[in-house]
Amino acid sequence: MSEPGFRHEFYAYRGEDEFLDGALSFINDALAGDETVLVAVAAPKQRLLRDQLDSPAARAGVSFMDLDALGRNPARLIPAWQDWIAGRTGTGRPVRGIGESRWTDRAEVDDAELRYHEWLLNRAFVQSPAWWLLCPYDAAVVGQAVLDAVARCHPLRWSAGAHSADSGYQDGPYAFEMLPQPGHPHHELDYGPGQLAQVRDRVADSAARSGLDGGRLRELLIAVTEVATNSINHGGGRGTLRVWADRTDLVCEFHDSGCITDPLIGRVRPDPDQIGGHGMWLVQQLCDLVQIRSAPDTGTTIRLHTSLA
Repeated sequence: MSEPGFRHEFYAYRGEDEFLDGALSFINDALAGDETVLVAVAAPKQRLLRDQLDSPAARAGVSFMDLDALGRNPARLIPAWQDWIAGRTGTGRPVRGIGESRWTDRAEVDDAELRYHEWLLNRAFVQSPAWWLLCPYDAAVVGQAVLDAVARCHPLRWSAGAHSADSGYQDGPYAFEMLPQPGHPHHELDYGPGQLAQVRDRVADSAARSGLDGGRLRELLIAVTEVATNSINHGGGRGTLRVWADRTDLVCEFHDSGCITDPLIGRVRPDPDQIGGHGMWLVQQLCDLVQIRSAPDTGTTIRLHTSLA
């Protein structure tokens, strides 16, 4: 049975057979301890696991998360785990999860945010009930540099069927990768109070040039309004907008002199009755990727990515 608190474990494997061996061992151990399991992996691996659950009890004790429905933005993963755990804490049964994001066919910016997500899991669930999350990584697909980086976000490691503390785990502040330079050409606008309409117009103009319209454009305009409003209200009263299109996305960057101190901003579902605190949550739901870099000496930079596909 799981120990109290959050156990966050790294598991490097090679190929489907090793994935199945590790995942099924983890699931069977959980079911033997009367624990319930949520599996959040890509659809092909879900099918592999479903085919191996050969009893009604096993099928009843294992649920599957639809990662495709959550979309590309890893900021939606933590609230999805929290919602599932909250629905089961009243049962008195410890819970386990298997979480593996898709690492192929992604841009480097997506990989960077997925690594940050792994680090944030330790903050999001530091006061959680008994909860054990296994994070498999296919070493045949994911490069060694990425494996080393994500391993540093996991206090525990599973290797050769043994659970142990990971000596490479780093509990200090997260070491962000530098944001790449804005694409060229890009359009720039300084904004302040009373200029939200100009912000939206600049984004809409760039979106039109990139072929982004309809509902996706309306969602993006809501998101940029939220971020620009935060600059005006909390970021020193002014900000700078830069907009460009890269190979896959329309990117809107906001910079101001404020500082965000909550690393989980926008990643925890706000209480419907609370006043304030909904803006960045809404932004994370509307955008395909959100990058936040903030420090007292450099201010805050937020990049909103909307897929052009």
